[in-house]
Amino acid sequence: MLKKLLAALAIAAVCFGPATVLLSVAVLANPAVAACAPGSLIVGPIPDSLTATTRNGETVTLNRQQLTHAATIITVGGQTDGIGRPGVVIALMAALTESHLRMLANTGTYPESANYPNDGDASDHDSLGLFQMRPQAGWGTVAQLMDSNYQARAFYGGPTAPNYPSPRGLLDIPGWQQLDPGEAVQAVEVSAFPDRYQNYQPVAEAILTALTTPAPSGGGGGGEVVVPETTRVVFPLPEGTWVRTSPFGWRTDPITFETAFHSGSDYGAADGTPIFAVADGIVTHAGYTGSWGGLIIIEHTVGGERVASYYAHMWEQGIHVTEGMTITAGQHIGDVGSSGKSTGPHLHLEIRPGGQGQPAIDADQWLTDHDAEGITGGTSRATCTLNGGGR
Repeated sequence: MLKKLLAALAIAAVCFGPATVLLSVAVLANPAVAACAPGSLIVGPIPDSLTATTRNGETVTLNRQQLTHAATIITVGGQTDGIGRPGVVIALMAALTESHLRMLANTGTYPESANYPNDGDASDHDSLGLFQMRPQAGWGTVAQLMDSNYQARAFYGGPTAPNYPSPRGLLDIPGWQQLDPGEAVQAVEVSAFPDRYQNYQPVAEAILTALTTPAPSGGGGGGEVVVPETTRVVFPLPEGTWVRTSPFGWRTDPITFETAFHSGSDYGAADGTPIFAVADGIVTHAGYTGSWGGLIIIEHTVGGERVASYYAHMWEQGIHVTEGMTITAGQHIGDVGSSGKSTGPHLHLEIRPGGQGQPAIDADQWLTDHDAEGITGGTSRATCTLNGGGR
């Protein structure tokens, strides 16, 4: 009994960080569990640079791009059940050591890796990306491993990870919470140089402290929810899966055949096609809503401006987020459907500067103006007869 009590106290001590931990009703009910629960860490504004000192006394200065990658690692960790602050520190230690928090291509082994956004080229066998993961070891394809969000999810592991059950991520390591952080990194990375990770623990902790801010309690105090600046903007559907079917503006309604104003941009896609969040943000609505059908609304901060994105016509079972969740750009939030006022499977996307309830603008133009990743992967506008229609 004493051993169980000490173990519970140890978990509570490890999981409780400073004020970066989200305080919620769950914390009051079970602090040890809630501090390691999804949504327990929220990234605030990303500084232009950060200087920290390694364990051996070396001064390290990280630029905004490196810190942006760190923000992705933190955000994904905050959404992953069981990771919490200690798991994020371990992941940051791994990325700092393996790539110095850079998304590295490897054109010597995989020339196509240069076609994806990257921070430089490396030549460590066939390794790629932030955590230097190897396609040949089963971590993922070149395209997947050149995505920082994918790599973070793979590193954290667990049943929801894209690489589950092998190669093992952090959650797949039995008793990882009791390991020295450097040993925990080594258990995932399986490096020929296992002693180098611990050197970056002070830097990882400094990054986590600098980039995270207290999350709103949601206690009904009436204050506006604080949404951190997004780290990127992405197109909401996978490349090559969609076609523009009905633009923003006046049109002939495909159901009533009357002239009506269309407040969104429609993208025809197969039923079940994944829908991605266009930016980092907080979900303010997720449910079935009249003519919208399945509707998700996410609040973002983009370029210092509050923006809401609306995703409509999912089937009820195609909604994969809940209200209050913190999500990252490119996260799979739902699946294309044809519920509500719809003539066929498609995504109706709206962008509303100023936030939820404000007037919509041309979502397609907004994505273009913000150089959304993946926007070139679709085809030109088609008529509503291509299963586009909808709201």
